[in-house]
Amino acid sequence: MTQHGRRQMSDKTIAHFFIWPTLILLIVMNIFPLFYSLYLSFNDYSVIANEPPQWVALDNYEKILTTERSRYWHNFTVTGRYAALSVGLQIVIGFGLAMLLREKFRGSGLITTLILIPMMLSPVVVGLFWKLIFDPSKGFFNYLIYLNPRGGDQWLSDATLGLWAIVIVDVWMWSPFVMLLCLSGLGAIPNYLYEAAAIDRASAWFQFRRITLPQVMPLLLIAVLFRTIEAFKAFDLVMGLTGGGPGDRTETVAVRLYSEAFLKTRTGESSALAYIVLIIIISISNLYIRALNRAREG
Repeated sequence: MTQHGRRQMSDKTIAHFFIWPTLILLIVMNIFPLFYSLYLSFNDYSVIANEPPQWVALDNYEKILTTERSRYWHNFTVTGRYAALSVGLQIVIGFGLAMLLREKFRGSGLITTLILIPMMLSPVVVGLFWKLIFDPSKGFFNYLIYLNPRGGDQWLSDATLGLWAIVIVDVWMWSPFVMLLCLSGLGAIPNYLYEAAAIDRASAWFQFRRITLPQVMPLLLIAVLFRTIEAFKAFDLVMGLTGGGPGDRTETVAVRLYSEAFLKTRTGESSALAYIVLIIIISISNLYIRALNRAREG
């Protein structure tokens, strides 16, 4: 074997020396908890109880999915409403901002940078920041929208407005993400398409419906996919604003999962709930991916 061959083998050995420990660490930190939590979801087990897991098969899943434990269905309903409202508004506002900032003007770069700042902040910090803004005695939000002239608890402590408060903050924080994706899609549209449409005297609405929207649609679907997944995992923002209250009116699935796992220490039941949420997210993702493939083919 030549010296060059020995050098190549040595480089390959060094590469494996650095790669395999990382792979083993990732497997231990990700794959093992995944399968262990799946095993616990079929057991009656509490992490603080000095007892081994007791096999109960599908009982945990039955408790969650049957009407006897209807609170879980309430959590799924709250999460679905939150996801639909927040993602829908983010798509509309984010795409609208992208259309406005598409044309370069003086100061457009600075405005774009300022708009992107909310998505760079920590959700916990954003939740505490907006909690002060919604405060009925110290915040200024109630002065802008004068809902109750007699004062008292508003927004975060209201059964109806509590969820809307979370939606407003989530839209404020993540609409820039949608805007960023749409800006990249708008910048990739060839100018000759609009020039050809202008020659044919196509209206602005026709250009938007037949050129702009179809070209940006794949990126819009990607934004919807990412934000829907994040909406089903919403925890830190909800805990920072309402903690799931008042009562359980803003208690999302992630907040309920936290309560079952760490406050009530129902480890087996919370593991089953986590896998039900995982199955829902995978199903929704497959639907979006199919729509994305159809959009690309079209």
